[in-house]
Amino acid sequence: MKLPPPLSFLPPLPSPPRLPRLPGPRLSSALVGATALELAVLAGHLITYPLGLTPERPESPEHPESRAGSAGSERPESPARTDRPENAPARPLALPVTGGPTAPAAAPPVVLLHGFIDNRSVFLVLRRALTRHGHRRTASLNYSPLTRDIRAAAALLGRQVEAVRARTGHDRVDIVGHSLGGLIARYYVQRLGGDRRVRTLVTLGTPHGGTAVAPGAGLHPIVRQMRGGSPVIEELRLPAPGCRTRFVSFWAELDQVMVPVETACVDHPDLDAVNVRVTGIGHLALPVHPAVAAAVREVLETPETGEADVPVTGATSAA
Repeated sequence: MKLPPPLSFLPPLPSPPRLPRLPGPRLSSALVGATALELAVLAGHLITYPLGLTPERPESPEHPESRAGSAGSERPESPARTDRPENAPARPLALPVTGGPTAPAAAPPVVLLHGFIDNRSVFLVLRRALTRHGHRRTASLNYSPLTRDIRAAAALLGRQVEAVRARTGHDRVDIVGHSLGGLIARYYVQRLGGDRRVRTLVTLGTPHGGTAVAPGAGLHPIVRQMRGGSPVIEELRLPAPGCRTRFVSFWAELDQVMVPVETACVDHPDLDAVNVRVTGIGHLALPVHPAVAAAVREVLETPETGEADVPVTGATSAA
């Protein structure tokens, strides 16, 4: 007699319930491309970084008298003055200002201000784009990575702006600041009276509203000042009636340092501000991308309100 298979008389066990699939992280192709570009920019910047460690060499300002003397003028030279009072303020050191010989006299010089733990080498591409057209004079400023306060850095920027004015003879300058550099420049303009000296302030990926991403905040006080709700950020929310500087802020949709990304926009009722959206790139690529450099140059070539009816509007695609 054939026996049934073992346990064949037991009813079949019910199959376990199927759990719903959890949605996994889906990276868009744009984010992957932007991340790859960020890594490439970082690698390239590590190579050029040593070039910007030293400050630019000051140039001795030329005087008409010295040029006349070298041309063979028979006018006798005046003796050097040595009777300056001992406690009289010294003349500010001149920053080197470069530019093409065809630069129009009315174009203000541009001061470039880098971000946190960076230096002037980050502006190699932008500076080349500005000077290539022969109508833009530029000066770069390095501030120490040990600077502990945005207010102190803004005061230093003010002294350097005065040096550029003395060197070039211009009453006002334009400033381009990347990341923390833009925040320092805004504090100078808005809180230290720099609007009398700055015609246009262009910021690239600057945490105007404070950012939730602040690596090293426990180690460096200036990073804590970039967080939302910090005393510096709250100061910049205070009224600023009559501010004469034009603000243009470039913010990147894929900026992983600005959280949320809209924090890189200038949002203040008293400021003449335009926010330009940049697509397809991240934080590090803003000062080196050719499309952004061209847009910045276009902004700086736009006359002030009242000089011509040429508004700066629209979004820039850097993809």
